[in-house]
Amino acid sequence: MPNPDVMVLSENAFPDLYESGILDLQKCLELGYFMSVDLVKAYLARIDEVNLKGAALHAVIETNPNALSQAAKLDAERKSQGSRGPLHGIPLLLKDNIATLHEEGSYALLGSVVPRDAFVAAKLRKAGAILLGKANLSEWANYRGKVPNGFSGRGGQTLCPYYPNGDASGSSSGSGVAMAIGLAAGSLGSETDGSIVSPSCKNNVVGIKPTVGLVSRAGVIPISSHQDTAGPMCRSVADAALLLSVIAGPDPRDAATLQQPGVLPDYMKALDPNALKGKRLGVPRIFLPDDKEILEVFNASLDTFRALGAEIVDPADFPCAEEMKESQAETLVLKTDFKVDLTEYISGLLEVPTGVKNLADLIKFNNTHADLELIPPYHDDQSRFIAAEATEKNDAYFAALAEDFDLGRRRGIDATLQKFKLDAIILPTDGTASKPAAISGYPIISVPLGFQPDNVEVLPVPAAPLHTKAPGLPFGIAFIGTAYSEFNLIGFAYAFEQATQVRLKRRAYAEAIPKTQLKDVLSI
Repeated sequence: MPNPDVMVLSENAFPDLYESGILDLQKCLELGYFMSVDLVKAYLARIDEVNLKGAALHAVIETNPNALSQAAKLDAERKSQGSRGPLHGIPLLLKDNIATLHEEGSYALLGSVVPRDAFVAAKLRKAGAILLGKANLSEWANYRGKVPNGFSGRGGQTLCPYYPNGDASGSSSGSGVAMAIGLAAGSLGSETDGSIVSPSCKNNVVGIKPTVGLVSRAGVIPISSHQDTAGPMCRSVADAALLLSVIAGPDPRDAATLQQPGVLPDYMKALDPNALKGKRLGVPRIFLPDDKEILEVFNASLDTFRALGAEIVDPADFPCAEEMKESQAETLVLKTDFKVDLTEYISGLLEVPTGVKNLADLIKFNNTHADLELIPPYHDDQSRFIAAEATEKNDAYFAALAEDFDLGRRRGIDATLQKFKLDAIILPTDGTASKPAAISGYPIISVPLGFQPDNVEVLPVPAAPLHTKAPGLPFGIAFIGTAYSEFNLIGFAYAFEQATQVRLKRRAYAEAIPKTQLKDVLSI
């Protein structure tokens, strides 16, 4: 199928950076309406006015000091040699646990020297993208302990732009917030269990958590080699599909990627508004969240799917659903993997100025530098670190790993797809939607579904100065499939997105946040 139409602007018109797609921006660059240097200036101005000032969303932990010079080189290259492709001169953000020249939001790895760009970062650079900066995150990808979503010692507290002190979710909090209000053209996050799709859901954007093994984890600070993956977070399915097409592929430094199908598809070719015709989608109601507002919108969306030609199988519950909900196997796997995989990651760094070598050192560092990291009353917990340090790879660990794969794959997603003859599973992204995809290593995509109504009760996050439910806060819908089913899931998500256009129905608080536009920069 053809790609979506690209916006063509008159000579005096410029795209709205709040919503513009990557292909829109690329078309304007090709037509010479502006240059990549102008784009970088505009995005940097937008970051400056809302990141630490104004709404103080703390979405970006730092910007690339060489972004403007890199943009100028890419502008010159375009003029002399032509474009490298759709990402040539396009500014992107990376979650701060993805290696470039330094490390993530923790002070413990500040100043560390990595041997090379992360595989995904290198792929984006080769495609011509400008790595504009690093997005804030829940420190250690939300694995240190009971700490509010979106907090890191260096980056501070990320906030959702849809309600004052709104919970941006985690751990790719900054990537989600930055996309929500147009601080870059696209971004990457990472996920172990929910860390791409949950902040995408909570910030009204699109997130793709790929099959483990489709995208290399080399150069990404780990939690678990069995569940981790990087993936795109963007304002549209089309943009996310484009980034996935660029970053997917085998990498000798990540053995899991050597098991992927021999020839990967161009995910942009999945963008078919008719992709849902004749497809069967299942609703495992046992995993639905306890939120009547979300349930009401989700249930209404089933008629949208039917109108788009899909057959809804409802309910289509997992044969092992109760076992999966009660299982603690994932907890043991993640604790043990984190201790081992983190030590291996740190050992590959060229320099660690703090001297941290392993998890025990990290716990000690945080205790010694409690004024930076363990700030009461909300940010002083290391319970997951401490629990992980006490683990070892023993028979219980390997049994837990086998249980995860059995519940998530054989008796979970695969069994449900086969039993009900489904093409995909759909759920509100809230709640427990991410666990089946997490423990199986299978793909999940979240797209915008709706917003909390204006009269909803405001609910605070326990023991944190954030709101997890409030008027105007977004929520999403998730598409889940078997291994390497991203092409089909992208098609389903795109068809739903194009029919509903929920992303464009922004609420008042987000609209009130200042937003420098490209035309403002060009007029300076």
